[in-house]
Amino acid sequence: MVTRRGLLAAGAAGGAAVLVPAGSTAAGRALAGVASLDAADIPKYVAPLRIPPAMPAVATGPERDTYVIGVRQFRQQILPPSWPRTTVWGYGSTAHPGSFGSPAPSIVARVNHPVRVTWVNQLVDGRGDFLPHLLPVDPTLHWANPAGGNANRDQHGRRDGDPRGYRGPVPQVVHLHGAHSPQESDGHAEAWYLPVARDLPSDFAVCGSVYDEFRSRFAERSGLRWAPGSATFEYANDQAPGTLWYHDHTLGVTAQNVYAGPAGFYLLGGDDLPDGVLPGPGPAHDDPPDVRYRDIPLMIQDRSFTADGELLYPGERSWHGAGSTIVVNGRTWPSLTVQRRRYRFRLLNASNNRFLLLSVAAHATARPARPVLPIWQIGSDGGFLPEPVSHERVGLGPAQRVDAIVDFTDVPAGTELYLVNEGPDWAYRGGRPGVDFPPADPRTTGQVLRFVVTEATGPDPSVPPEQLRLPAHPGLPAAQRVRRLSLNERMSGSSGSMTMLLGTLDERGRPRPMRWSDPATEQPTLGATEVWELRNFTRLVHPIHLHQAQFEVLGRGHSGRVPPAPGERGRMDTVLAYPWEVTRIKARFDLPGRYAWHCHLLEHEDNEMMRPLDVLPGGGAATGDGSTARDPDTSGSASTDAG
Repeated sequence: MVTRRGLLAAGAAGGAAVLVPAGSTAAGRALAGVASLDAADIPKYVAPLRIPPAMPAVATGPERDTYVIGVRQFRQQILPPSWPRTTVWGYGSTAHPGSFGSPAPSIVARVNHPVRVTWVNQLVDGRGDFLPHLLPVDPTLHWANPAGGNANRDQHGRRDGDPRGYRGPVPQVVHLHGAHSPQESDGHAEAWYLPVARDLPSDFAVCGSVYDEFRSRFAERSGLRWAPGSATFEYANDQAPGTLWYHDHTLGVTAQNVYAGPAGFYLLGGDDLPDGVLPGPGPAHDDPPDVRYRDIPLMIQDRSFTADGELLYPGERSWHGAGSTIVVNGRTWPSLTVQRRRYRFRLLNASNNRFLLLSVAAHATARPARPVLPIWQIGSDGGFLPEPVSHERVGLGPAQRVDAIVDFTDVPAGTELYLVNEGPDWAYRGGRPGVDFPPADPRTTGQVLRFVVTEATGPDPSVPPEQLRLPAHPGLPAAQRVRRLSLNERMSGSSGSMTMLLGTLDERGRPRPMRWSDPATEQPTLGATEVWELRNFTRLVHPIHLHQAQFEVLGRGHSGRVPPAPGERGRMDTVLAYPWEVTRIKARFDLPGRYAWHCHLLEHEDNEMMRPLDVLPGGGAATGDGSTARDPDTSGSASTDAG
């Protein structure tokens, strides 16, 4: 058992991130011949869980809160203390060098109180020269392509003979995932920008093809003009409270950029429930150093490492396999001391492509796992559910969130419990662990987090989850249009590789795959409510994410009429589309402009599984998009849509 003294010592050893000295790099670590670290050799539960603090603000006031947040390169203790630190990227307040981390501090916001963030690309070394990418980048993809200059940016690039691929400078743009944001603040994949560096090649494009347009739009709206190497976004927070997150979204290199570390929580709070009803507190501004959090965000990722502790990104042409370790809030297999009381956990699957199936078990390695405590889900991506849902196991696809309560009240002090994962170690095709697929390796990726239960130090005022009455939110209005869309896979005749594509259906119901560069077909009219039928013609489960809109899941199955699971009956922004099934969602589009919808398996997104979503100020949808003017099964109520 890990002692309190041991935990404190581990916390001291794994302190703040250390900036990388000038010229230092871990680039090329994932090249062939680099020795990988055997995940089974990494000791577990020797470091405490790191809980990201609140992001320091530049200013707070009645009009808005203001932040200046950079992305930098530094070294962080992700592996256990005494093991090597790892070079990563992460966000932090530019005025507080000690705030940088992976994951970053959480932006703590309030409903209907705007937040303005200036995002700064600071991926430069101490001399002001640009840093190369930490990981191999395939320049032949349809990607940001700064080396193509303004004429060929946001297009397919070319190899320059370096086996490590593109070497930098690194483009960045931040997407607040799940936010109701105007187009210029959405983090569009073609709105990226390079850092301000003294050695930028003169023929490189310094920003994406829509950056200048969005900079002008923001200036017209706010009177502020973006500085080079940055973008200022404003979030109105005019949506239900919930657990959002922010991460890089650069065209064609999102997978490598996110894998390198830049991501953080955006915790949007509101007044829907009185104080004390839910477990708390959570991270807040100006917290004292000894605060004990009981509302805890958990960012779960998988990562692989080289023998010297650097990130290892396996795979060819950006098709990345699952990582060999589980990392929670920036540490491999941490331990959390909990009291005999209720805790709220904001569960986020921030892996590139791993699906999670989580439960609380008494044994770390016994399979099938035998859950000993229920996970009470009270919310999903976009806020609270209609009522709490008890799960023995809760599933999370990449980018999905579950707002959950775990009640340790009746667990004896001194007990050790484990959050375990029975999702697959490779591509997810649906089904049950141990029946339809082998569960994750119980020695490594099948373990997530340890709980050490201690006596409570005071009363627990929170309401037992089975007695909670969650706030009701109105359903979306009746849909005016149904779009019939397709998820597709195609073999490349020249390379023999698989390409994943989105598209529409023709009049016979056959798929018409399309690429990011093809003309937009999803063009809802401003203010329209639509039903989208996602027909998956592939062998894999795909988490499909819509920008701008939190939607309702209406049904799934071969007909699309099987009611959604209880945990899907709140608002969602990322839905799992199962193989050879139809997934029906309903969304309202009330902000004009250019957005996107895509698979959130990041390697799929970067390899053409992303399409434009253009919300038009007037008129109808583009012709030939497989849509109909009205859903014949829609009469105006969400229950009718659900079939």
